[in-house]
Amino acid sequence: MSWLAEHFTGEDPTASELLAGTGALLVGRNTFDGDDPNRGTDKEGAFGGQYQGPVIVLTHRTPAEPPADTTFCSDLRSGVDQATKAAGDKYVTILGANVAKQCLEAGLLDEVLVLIAPVLLGDGVPLFRSPGGTNVGLSPLPGGSPHWYRVVYDR
Repeated sequence: MSWLAEHFTGEDPTASELLAGTGALLVGRNTFDGDDPNRGTDKEGAFGGQYQGPVIVLTHRTPAEPPADTTFCSDLRSGVDQATKAAGDKYVTILGANVAKQCLEAGLLDEVLVLIAPVLLGDGVPLFRSPGGTNVGLSPLPGGSPHWYRVVYDR
């Protein structure tokens, strides 16, 4: 993700609001192992190194020695439950398009925040693709970012 750094300079009030409300991260393994543009600096890690707290990594490839404050889990439901418990009354923030898609398909996603960078991607994991699937409704959250939505499931 190092290519993305040039597009996010300065303070982002929406990202700051999300960071303040985040109690745990649920992260995909590809994102966890990703190309941190701040690797080796004091800004390494989630939210430019500002996030300090529990991290649940959803993966089938668990390392022998996980980093501190990091739990590895191979089951989506268990990962969401662990992250929810760790977050307490704060947000579980999902990092990784594949994990977000799995949570959305399982009906486990409450809100979506879309941070937009001024670049069109030619590759990568799409925000949401569900061939033959259904549309997922999004309802804007009042008073916040124009890209922060409540997920509306047809159940």
